[in-house]
Amino acid sequence: MLRLTQAPNIVVATLWRDLLCEAGLPASVQRQHLGAAAGHLPPGECLPELWLQHPEHADRARALLRELERLPQRRWFCPGCGEQVEGGFEQCWNCGRLMPA
Repeated sequence: MLRLTQAPNIVVATLWRDLLCEAGLPASVQRQHLGAAAGHLPPGECLPELWLQHPEHADRARALLRELERLPQRRWFCPGCGEQVEGGFEQCWNCGRLMPA
């Protein structure tokens, strides 16, 4: 196994792990519950970590995480319900309608 990176929190770590696993790069999250020890351990040692099962996947995994950082951010108003949608979303969270072309 190879330690790929640390994540800022468990939610981000889980999203990153899921992305890698869906791409065929088996990964796991370690130290996901060490946040409870913050204050007793150095903060950098309490962050969740992303580990790859196969070290030879490291370059591809890092490339996928870089692509994820570069997702386009948008702000649009849903034509179905008028909800303002921000971020990398192409579907309205409120009514499910797709972003207009």
